[in-house]
Amino acid sequence: MNTPVSFWVVIPAAGIGSRMQADRPKQYLPLGDRLLIEHTLDCFLDRPGLKGLIVCLSAADRWWDDLDCATDTRIQRVLGGRDRADSVLAGLKALLRQGAGSSDWVLVHDAARPNLAATDLHKLLNTLADDPVGGLLAVPVRDTLKCVGADGRVASTPDRSLYWQAYTPQMFRLGALHDALTQALANGAVITDEASAMEYSGQAPRLVEGRSDNIKVTRPEDLEWLARLRD
Repeated sequence: MNTPVSFWVVIPAAGIGSRMQADRPKQYLPLGDRLLIEHTLDCFLDRPGLKGLIVCLSAADRWWDDLDCATDTRIQRVLGGRDRADSVLAGLKALLRQGAGSSDWVLVHDAARPNLAATDLHKLLNTLADDPVGGLLAVPVRDTLKCVGADGRVASTPDRSLYWQAYTPQMFRLGALHDALTQALANGAVITDEASAMEYSGQAPRLVEGRSDNIKVTRPEDLEWLARLRD
């Protein structure tokens, strides 16, 4: 029997999700009889190989402490930052302080991406287990893409076969990701995900094709779609 790939998880959850137009951050919105973030955590908590999970929260967060999972000893709360990259870096620093190794794998996953399939997580871990860089779940773009000019009109139609949508989890070595994020933030680079930080440091992350229903809840219709999927 193969030994499970060991890994840590960091979940940045300090954002407010303003596009949801809700009275609370989107990770605390209900999906069925539980909250989004509870479904997201469940994707990892019983996975063989999990070494621990960091949730990066806002200092103003007033919902986390009311959740049953807040007392789970496998989960550690860390103060997040202004932007996603700041929160992820805070989570990585916390892992290093508590003795995690720089060569340990760490998976970063969106708090509002609750529909990660166990098969996708297994595929990501096993595909990248011996990869020199790491990588991320992604899905090839299906629809025609348009480049838009400043006037709001189509400027060009790129070859969609060259483009993939980046999903999470994104999986990298703890030390390498820590250094890449630190360098990028110090230089004022625009970092939208962990892969972009690794790219900034000169690395080429590997894409692992996953399921297209591993969506991130960004707008109210996303939550409605997931609710119908679970009915």
